Amino acid sequence: MQAERNHLIFVVLDSLRYDSWLAASTPNLDRLGPVERRWSYASWTAPSHYNLLTGLLPHQSPPHVYASDQYKEEFERYNERLGIDGIEFRNMLPALFLPSFLKSIGYRTHARVSMPVLNPYTGVNRDFDTYELMPVHNDMAAIVDAMSFDPGPTFWLLNVGETHYPYALPGEDPSTWPRVSGLHGVIKRMDGDDDASPAEGFDQAQLDQLRQRQVDALSYLDGVFGRLFERVPRNTWLVVMSDHGELFGEDGYFGHGPIAHDKVLEVPFVEGLVP
Repeated sequence: MQAERNHLIFVVLDSLRYDSWLAASTPNLDRLGPVERRWSYASWTAPSHYNLLTGLLPHQSPPHVYASDQYKEEFERYNERLGIDGIEFRNMLPALFLPSFLKSIGYRTHARVSMPVLNPYTGVNRDFDTYELMPVHNDMAAIVDAMSFDPGPTFWLLNVGETHYPYALPGEDPSTWPRVSGLHGVIKRMDGDDDASPAEGFDQAQLDQLRQRQVDALSYLDGVFGRLFERVPRNTWLVVMSDHGELFGEDGYFGHGPIAHDKVLEVPFVEGLVP
């Protein structure tokens, strides 16, 4: 193993579509490299994050290859990500959980999550030294300001909510947030909104506005990434991705989760040493 291992950060931009990234202004993120079109293993937040933490990130879905070879290649990528030689699938056993493996080789592990479905009582919180649900769902800047790095190598998982419905920026008055009848209605009813009911039809103009809000949210977050780049140590490998996509009326769907559609599984992905 090399004397100095890389810090590793996963930033998961919740619900962000690949083509929303392409439509946004991202000069800071562009410094990491060109964004890739990849595919999520799951269509909603909780199972997708569990899969990410097994070490399997959004995949490329190449034709004419064995799936087993793709798994092997993905695990071998951690040699470059961590600055360590000799990592392969068997190193992840028996836990098959990335934080567990990283702790076994001397990493400190931390998570800050924005979505309540990832709260500390869930199975995703395993072998983290610290794991916190943020007080608000849409403030990546607060997460960045609270980050610290131990003398040894550190792993951070950041779940970011600005790109999740209602695609709101920090400080926005919640009374100005869009209200679409039936959109993520289960969550609205859990929050005590008795008026939430299934939509009788789609207002495509309204859904187009929601899509633009997601694009604008990423343009805002690009500035937060600039702050992150300034804060992290020089030997930090950053992976930026989405956990799943979102439907904005395509083929009669909106939202994500119990929907089988390319735009739910298609996600952006970029990684590299922080410039």
